Amino acid sequence: MDGETFPLFPAESLFPPEPRERSEPAPGTVHVPDWLSLPEQRGLVEACRAWARPPAGLRTVRMPRGGEMSVRMLSLGWHWYPYGYARTVVDGDGAPVKPFPPELGALAVRALAEAYGPRLPEIAGAVGYRPDIGVVNHYPHGAKMGLHRDREERIDAPVVSLSLGDSCVFRLGNAETRTRPWTDLELRSGDLLVFGGPSRFAYHGVLRTVPGTADPALGLVGRLNITVRQSGLT
Repeated sequence: MDGETFPLFPAESLFPPEPRERSEPAPGTVHVPDWLSLPEQRGLVEACRAWARPPAGLRTVRMPRGGEMSVRMLSLGWHWYPYGYARTVVDGDGAPVKPFPPELGALAVRALAEAYGPRLPEIAGAVGYRPDIGVVNHYPHGAKMGLHRDREERIDAPVVSLSLGDSCVFRLGNAETRTRPWTDLELRSGDLLVFGGPSRFAYHGVLRTVPGTADPALGLVGRLNITVRQSGLT
C-alpha cells in the first residue's frame, strides 16, 4: 500500500459492457457503483496509510492450520483474528487496537441510508446502527480471499463494504454452503456494497483483482477494502 502508481491499462473484459446501475444481487445485498467521489476515495486511502503504521498496523494473517492469507489486514475498534475479536493484536505485535474513527462510523450510517432508503426499518439491525469495527484488507497484485462468512459479531446488523483501487471479481454466495448458487460482481474503486437481512451471513470472497485498473490519482498499488461492522461486544 505504498505511494507507487501504475499506469491505467485497459482492463480485460470481465463483465458485459453494460451501464453500471445500482442493483440488489440478493435479498438484503445492495451494490451502489461509484458511490464515493474521487476526493472521498483519496481521503480514505490517506487514512488507511495512517492506520497501517505500527503499532497495531498492517499485518499478514496466519490461519490456525499454519497457512498465510494473501491479503494484509488491520483492524480498528476491535482487532479481528481467526476467528474472534480482541482489544489487542493478539496474533501480531500485541499492541492495543487503534480506536474506531467516528467519521468512518458516520460514513457507514450514510451508506445504509443510501442502500436501503425507506426499507431501512425492515432490515435487521439497521435502525440504531452503531458500528464499532473497521477491518481494512489490502490486496497486493495476485491476492484473493476464499469464500467465508463474517460471523464473529454478536449482532446481525449489516456490513458496509467500500472498495478502493484496483477492480475485483467479488463472489456473493448463499448463507448455507460455499457451493452454488452464487453471483459474481465487478467491484470498482468507489463502489459501495452493503449486505444485511437474509444476506448478512452469506458466504462471500474475492476471486481475483485486476491490476492496473485503479485511478493513478489514488497513488495506490493493488486494492483496499474497508468493511464496517457492529460487533455487539461490550
